[in-house]
Amino acid sequence: MSTMPALLHDEMTRWLFAGTLAVLLLASLIGGVLKWRVARGQPHGVIDNLNSRIKAWWVMVALIGLSFVLGKTAVILLFTFMSFAALREYITLAYTRAGDHMAMVLMFYVALPMQYFLIWIEWYGLFSIFIPVHVFLVLPILASLRGDTTRFLERTAKMQWGLMICVFCVSHVPALLTLNIPGYQGRELLLIAYLIVVVQGSDVLQYVWGKLLGRRKVAPELSPSKTVEGLVGGVLSATLLGAALYPITPFTPWQSALIALAICLMGFLGGLVMSAIKRDRGVKDWGTLIEGHGGMLDRLDSVVFAAPMFFHVIRFWWVP
Repeated sequence: MSTMPALLHDEMTRWLFAGTLAVLLLASLIGGVLKWRVARGQPHGVIDNLNSRIKAWWVMVALIGLSFVLGKTAVILLFTFMSFAALREYITLAYTRAGDHMAMVLMFYVALPMQYFLIWIEWYGLFSIFIPVHVFLVLPILASLRGDTTRFLERTAKMQWGLMICVFCVSHVPALLTLNIPGYQGRELLLIAYLIVVVQGSDVLQYVWGKLLGRRKVAPELSPSKTVEGLVGGVLSATLLGAALYPITPFTPWQSALIALAICLMGFLGGLVMSAIKRDRGVKDWGTLIEGHGGMLDRLDSVVFAAPMFFHVIRFWWVP
């Protein structure tokens, strides 16, 4: 299925892409002016970090946009790679032993590609239970057959949780393409665009409001930079953004606002959970894959929790 050629003729789609490019161009202009006027062309920690993040966003938006143009298969392949990179970052920080090698082979080279293959062939019945039922049962069997019982429960639980967040949850993003919504056929890619814009918009707006008004910490032990003011301002702003994007969805404005609110809250809570895991492992970022953004999981932490909720809300209420 390749729906992008038809979508290019959709007025709201063109406005969405134009708006995204305008925001990136404005951010690049602001970053350049700050580097010239404030930093005087010299190294500056905050400004250089900002410009690195803007450059990374250009790359990420370009990759997502290209996959949209190429259609369903390209989108699934993109998220397959993202899951692989995220799982690799996760396993690198998890405690494993030689006895886990066969289980990890299953994770990376069987469970991960099979999960996305099931999405490609649109087999929802197996896609929805393949990892949390079948793979979860096989993983500890493989590990136990090696006879290594040292911290066995911890090792098995960590591998299962890694598959859950890095593969199963993330795979719900391209799974949006499989939803058959009456009167919305051929526009399913816009659901992915909506989810990404709202989730990432919420993260950025929480950061902006936190810098402007932030005083009280939400969870200082987990994420010292997150404030109550940033959370409230960012979530409300992103909720309004979601409501404004209703023309690209099958939702009414009020439905779009409520769904955006749920996405923002799940994204925030997911970010806290992922931060707790990083604090437990004693690291600031999951990796260094994306300049200015840390690792793949640092970009997916909010999406991990929001995507399954978004997928199943639509499937339950909008799919016959």
